Amino acid sequence: MPIEEGKVVEGVVSSITSFGAFIQLPEGKIGLVHISEIADTYVKDIKHFIKEKDKVKVKVLSVEKNGKINLSIKQAQVIKKTNSPIEIDWEQEARKNQGSSFEDRLSKFLKESDEKLQQLKKNTDSKRNGGYRKSDGLQKG
Repeated sequence: MPIEEGKVVEGVVSSITSFGAFIQLPEGKIGLVHISEIADTYVKDIKHFIKEKDKVKVKVLSVEKNGKINLSIKQAQVIKKTNSPIEIDWEQEARKNQGSSFEDRLSKFLKESDEKLQQLKKNTDSKRNGGYRKSDGLQKG
């Protein structure tokens, strides 16, 4: 199977550097996953995410004329996540709402939304204060 741009293939981590990981691909070819393509989150140390000899799925970002192969682990995972849609049992949803008026359902929705919004505001405020609440009497110094 030739290595082509856009394909997802499985490889083995052959070595790890400070800037990325080299992946042994099928047919004996080696490609590079840059540190920015390891995960969706900030990666300070690649070894916290992968180890040598790990099998990983990678997406081929580009194959240059000089033979360099650029790869991405995080983009291979995104493809995997989006392959299957969420299944919703519409009949069950209709049974849950059966007998309740539109106004009742709207009222329930607004209440739940308000509760979620209050929780988000509470979490945001504690992060802004460095985890301390004003009522603690402590000051971050």
